[in-house]
Amino acid sequence: QCVRIVSSCGSFRGYAAAAQARSVLENELAAIRAAGTWKGERVIKSKQGAHIHVDGSRGDILNFCANNYLGLSSHPEVVQAGVDALKMYGAGLSSVRFICGTQDIHKDLEQKLAKFHEREDCILYASCFDANAGLFEVLLGPDDAVLSDELNHASIIDGIRLCRAKRFRYKHMDLNDLEDKLKEAESSRLRLVVTDGVFSMDGDIAPLQGICDLAEKYGAMVFIDECHATGFLGARGRGTDELLGVMDRVQIVNSTLGKALGGAAGGYTVGPKPLIELLRQRSRPYLFSNSLPPPVVGSATRAVELLLASNEIAQSMAAKTMRFRNAMTQAGFTISGAAHPICPVMLGDAQLASLMADDMLNFGVYVIGFSYPVVPKGKARIRVQISAAHTDQDIDHCVDAFIQTGRKHGVIS
Repeated sequence: QCVRIVSSCGSFRGYAAAAQARSVLENELAAIRAAGTWKGERVIKSKQGAHIHVDGSRGDILNFCANNYLGLSSHPEVVQAGVDALKMYGAGLSSVRFICGTQDIHKDLEQKLAKFHEREDCILYASCFDANAGLFEVLLGPDDAVLSDELNHASIIDGIRLCRAKRFRYKHMDLNDLEDKLKEAESSRLRLVVTDGVFSMDGDIAPLQGICDLAEKYGAMVFIDECHATGFLGARGRGTDELLGVMDRVQIVNSTLGKALGGAAGGYTVGPKPLIELLRQRSRPYLFSNSLPPPVVGSATRAVELLLASNEIAQSMAAKTMRFRNAMTQAGFTISGAAHPICPVMLGDAQLASLMADDMLNFGVYVIGFSYPVVPKGKARIRVQISAAHTDQDIDHCVDAFIQTGRKHGVIS
């Protein structure tokens, strides 16, 4: 009898705790909706591309919010390479790399990525988030220092939190503040300056030449996250370091396979061979995550091969980007950043950004409003992303839709 009473009391307390948690969660969700920052998920019923089909919308929709910078997500050769790898190597490895999860195609892709970035070696991860989570803890100890731009990507911030190095945060792209922080960190064993090559919410490009000058002056290394640059920035699409002429001055690069390089999944680190070998021994996301699936590896390999063979696709981006930016600026919109395919249409108000994005869909254009906590409060925007797959007609249609929607909401006259 006593046992049943105790058991019943325990069950009651368990139900009460779950009910309390549900109430807390529902209140949080209600607050998000009330603030106008709810992020719904539209359902796409076609393959990724410049033209898609969206559930609930009729006909062809222009997609202007994918990270599909080079249009390779549905490129026939990239798709076929994934199919071929699926047939030859299977759906997955059911293993981490060091047990029985390394195939020859994994090593081949790592070699091609190292060649692409002109670095000594490469290690693959399930995502660039994992690459950022796995790097700093291995490289930096309590006697070291990491100096990070205040607007770096969330994955960089989380990765730095995992390491025991002394942390310095410098003002966004502020070389004077970075130098002050480098002076403070002079007594550290190793010093690593960490920055996005391109900051994804604003499309602004890190001042890498100045960063490298300061790093060399104070004996520091430089790390860049190139997720929004790999494949299309620079004369050969090698990224921000190529664009700014500092490929031989940046020691470590992290990037992704999930954007320009086929758009499936996966991330990687390229850099000095001893670092890559140490990451294989100690990087937790690498050691405790399944290997990249063969179809993903096959597709990404073909994407890299296409870029190694020709820079034609990468070079097509500049003119398309400036066509959109110039037309939008002339219409009266404020576009953040400069000369990057990320073109944030600045609106300020979160609800306005959400409403305008919904209205754009009625004009056959798929864009998404970004608001807090993805961007700072008061800096809501619609982030437009230009792809090599967009035609001039696609871009002009998007601009026209913005003009009509902007006039409706009083953003422009």
